[in-house]
This record gives sequence, structure tokens and C-alpha cells, in this order.
Amino acid sequence: MKIIGFLIMIFGLVFTIYTAISFFTQERILKVGTVELTHSQPQYFSWIPFIGLAVMVFGVYLILQARKKE
Repeated sequence: MKIIGFLIMIFGLVFTIYTAISFFTQERILKVGTVELTHSQPQYFSWIPFIGLAVMVFGVYLILQARKKE
């Protein structure tokens, strides 16, 4: 249980520091025979840092619960 709590706490820290993920999708504009014309379009997925803080708090809660059971 402690290991899971530490991992969740680390994920929460990463979510707090990095608040967005960007990636590219390929959009087909034109296809004529074997020739294709595509366009790379950026996509963004973002979240607020408070989500990372909440995940970190949950990780600390799991660590404390594991210590109480010992």
C-alpha cells in the first residue's frame, strides 16, 4: 500500500508541474490517386494544477493509512 501511495504521490507531482499535453493529429486535405496531401494539426489537453495537488493528497492519505495498519 505504501508503494502505491508513493507512486500516486509522484504522479500528482508530475500533474502539478506539467499542466498540459500537446500532440499532433494528421488531417487529410486532398487525395488524388496515390498522392495524398495531409496537414499536421496540434491538439492540446490541459488541466488545472489543483488536480495534481488532489492526487498528491490522496497519495499521502494512502501512505498514512498503510502506516496505521502496521
